[in-house]
Amino acid sequence: MKKQTNAKPSGKTKPSKLRIISGEWRSRQLPIPNIEGLRPTPDRVRETLFNWINHYVPGACCGDFFCGSGALGLEALSRGAKQLTFVDNSKQVTRQMQENLSTLNAKNAQVVQQNSAQFLETATPQALDIVFLDPPFRKGWLGQIIPLLERGWLAPRALVYIEMEKEASLPELPSHWQLSKEKTAGQLVYRLFEVTQAGHQ
Repeated sequence: MKKQTNAKPSGKTKPSKLRIISGEWRSRQLPIPNIEGLRPTPDRVRETLFNWINHYVPGACCGDFFCGSGALGLEALSRGAKQLTFVDNSKQVTRQMQENLSTLNAKNAQVVQQNSAQFLETATPQALDIVFLDPPFRKGWLGQIIPLLERGWLAPRALVYIEMEKEASLPELPSHWQLSKEKTAGQLVYRLFEVTQAGHQ
């Protein structure tokens, strides 16, 4: 999950670890940056999410935007995703992501240090089968990101996972995004949408 872009390490705690739950790298622990506000998706939330999507992950092309710790994308790679694009605006985050991918000898992922909205607006669209959206809370990012995904970034029948603060409202969604699953955990709510047609170019 994500952090304030300009946040600095607090220096008060030992480096945090991310544990991969299942798949090729099951139980592997990887360091994540000690950045204020960086909050990896809790294990039980990840477990529920991947129970929802496990049959769709092998061979899938995925995007982990606002990747933060990379918990969602790394879990997908461990479970057989074909390709993963990690995007985050933080140099510290993307450097650690590169190091963790190197540790895992993962060759089928790219890491981009860029604002996720700018990336989706300027990069050549790639049809993604699964998109993970876990933006910083209370910043209004979803309202910017969702329309950009419709510019050719979604494969037919794509799945879009959205994690957000429980008290917030979803922005207006395209009519062909159908809510498939929804749960709450503490102060967050997480939802899975199925795109019933590909986004337009």
